[in-house]
Amino acid sequence: MYADSTIVLGPLATEAQPEAYDLCERHVESFTAPRGWQVIRLATDFQPAPPSEDDLTALADAVREAPVHRSLGPSPPSTPAGPPGFCPPP
Repeated sequence: MYADSTIVLGPLATEAQPEAYDLCERHVESFTAPRGWQVIRLATDFQPAPPSEDDLTALADAVREAPVHRSLGPSPPSTPAGPPGFCPPP
């Protein structure tokens, strides 16, 4: 509502809106508007919904697709080269 010099603070948007920005609770509490602007704070008892089955499935898929990072511990000892099938003595 830039033309109206009004800012509305309320629950997070349920769909993308080009003129809207989502803020975390900490930033909503410390938010100040430009001088002369009206601020409307929508008081709600909004409780986020618990994770749905779709949310959990998406999380599991993301974990499965994530690259595996190995620890940077010591490298295993190298084995001497030899003919195919060669096994160095212990």
